[in-house]
Amino acid sequence: MSDLTDAQLNALQNLARKKSGQDAPFINISAARALTELGLAERSREGWDITPEGSAFLARRSAPPQ
Repeated sequence: MSDLTDAQLNALQNLARKKSGQDAPFINISAARALTELGLAERSREGWDITPEGSAFLARRSAPPQ
């Protein structure tokens, strides 16, 4: 699942910032919906939230190659 668009990856990174309590810029709704379909984000009363799968995806992406 490494085929995220730049907009989707940017939205996922912004959701991770939001979860950690940092200010997050506008989340692209189209990208967030696509992330929801992939299980990387979910819709909540406060907007969009990153899922544990989304956090794991970002962690794998930033891990050094083995």
